[in-house]
Amino acid sequence: MPPTFKEQGSLDCNPNDAGKAEFDAAGIAKDSKLTGKDRKRQERETMAEFNPVETDSRKASVTQTAMGLASDEDAAVLAKMGYKQELRRNFSMIEVFGIAFSIMGLLPSIASTLAYSIPAGPVGMVWGWFIASAFIFVVGVAMADLGSSLPTSGGLYYWTFYYANAKYRRVLSFLVGYSNTLGLVGGLCSIDYGFSLMFLSVIVIATDGTWTPSYGAIYGVFVACVLLHGMLASMLSKVMGKLQTVFVGANLVLILATIIALPIGRASQRNNGSFIFGDTENMTTWPTGWNFFISWLSPIWTIGAFDSCVHMSEEAANATKAVPYGILMSIGSCWFFGFIIMIVLAACINPDLASVYGTSFGQPMAQIYYDALGKSGALGFMTLVFVVQFLMGLSILVAASRQSWAFSRDGALPFSNFFRVISQRAGYIPLRAVWGCAFMAIVLGLLSLIAPAAAQALFSLAVAGNNLAWGMPILCRVVWGQKKFEPGPFYTGKWSVPIAWTAIVFLLFGIVLSCFPVGGPDPTPQNMNYTVVINSAVWGGALAYYFIDARKWFTGPKITLDVDDLTEEQMEAAKLDKKRALPVGDYSPKTDSFEKDVQ
Repeated sequence: MPPTFKEQGSLDCNPNDAGKAEFDAAGIAKDSKLTGKDRKRQERETMAEFNPVETDSRKASVTQTAMGLASDEDAAVLAKMGYKQELRRNFSMIEVFGIAFSIMGLLPSIASTLAYSIPAGPVGMVWGWFIASAFIFVVGVAMADLGSSLPTSGGLYYWTFYYANAKYRRVLSFLVGYSNTLGLVGGLCSIDYGFSLMFLSVIVIATDGTWTPSYGAIYGVFVACVLLHGMLASMLSKVMGKLQTVFVGANLVLILATIIALPIGRASQRNNGSFIFGDTENMTTWPTGWNFFISWLSPIWTIGAFDSCVHMSEEAANATKAVPYGILMSIGSCWFFGFIIMIVLAACINPDLASVYGTSFGQPMAQIYYDALGKSGALGFMTLVFVVQFLMGLSILVAASRQSWAFSRDGALPFSNFFRVISQRAGYIPLRAVWGCAFMAIVLGLLSLIAPAAAQALFSLAVAGNNLAWGMPILCRVVWGQKKFEPGPFYTGKWSVPIAWTAIVFLLFGIVLSCFPVGGPDPTPQNMNYTVVINSAVWGGALAYYFIDARKWFTGPKITLDVDDLTEEQMEAAKLDKKRALPVGDYSPKTDSFEKDVQ
């Protein structure tokens, strides 16, 4: 039986005043002086404006709009999808862009993934970035079409269920939800693992390379970072939107400082244009052409958080515009600034790329700073880099928790009833989902204790897992759901379908690419790419879980609105899908109506 809700009266529209006065079932103060017709008129007006809803804490509350959670328009858009507003919409369009751009953390991400691009030389660094980013922008445009049409926190698996063929939609939605959830947690792992390496590289530089961190030290810093992110995500919810603007500023300051300082530091040793734009290297045993494609993994991983805009849909004001433009602005900014950064790095890097790649500092970026700015300069800039990387981890934990909460709201995750609870005390956020994601990251991070190759799989887990999650709803839309697609304020018109197919092909290529060993076709256990193992376990495990057990109870996204609040369209939609569970009642095929089950 799905969870049910109690019928309770309304509270005063100011949640801070709850408990200061008593109200009757119509929402009128019991000590009100209104009588007769005046009181009845006030009751009608109050009930029309304030529609009682219930939170998981089982305490009565007024409507989402009255509580200041959302505007009428945003609540109505969400209601059309069958969901009630439970999160407070604290994020403006710029702040939605900010959370994606902050997670991308352009320069720290480039620093974390230079090991993919340096083996292909400056051509791989510069043109690999530009070409791959162009394709990623196409994927963003295809997702922006969907995000403007149906903006919800569980967008990817919701869209999959909505557009897919009825025969396959439940299993595909289930697979996408798990792939996206674990992909985001994998992203948190890879970001915080990168933070750990950068943090420790500062110590290595300070000791002139005489100290080398052990796997245990790397994991210890990683765990401390994740726990600190969990605490900050729990305590700063009310200002998290505003913090994204600060995070964007920190990223831009670091980018500007780097593209100014490096050329000055290497003024007498800068590489010429033919080296920057035309020099090709191959430090692997792959063919040179394929090695160039492997360099694409740097932008593919870096510009891989734009779906965070989707997961913040239910906390974004004017979501039908904020989500698509947040996606496109974040990708476009990283495409442009990343291209500039790569040109600067190619101009200032030591032409002996092998020495940079195999630096004793453990981070090629640290060596680039060291060669240009000396020990003090390298320490200063790498400190800024790991600080910005830390901010990235905080932002992606917020996004991952929203996806996990949305998936729990629809009953798909283990212990969903526990994780779907919204904490009012913490500022209307999914507090339990925040910590669930944090502890899952700590468990996955144990891979870093095995070997660097196993730790690298954390990076590819984010790539492959999210690529499947991004591509499936786009595929379902163009194959099965084109007639159901209703454009939002952002729409690419006649180009929408060609753009979608281009995105699908690129995402499939990205999944294949992320599974290849980076060094060459004959890997050893030490340099094997374990992405294929991990993602096979994720996808195979999700499918096995579905067919063994979840197919018996997983019915897809649930309607969380009170039955009494459903529009005729929502009622009809639920009737067409008789197995779609309602938190406040079940559809009865015998009576062709909803049987309300109120505890």
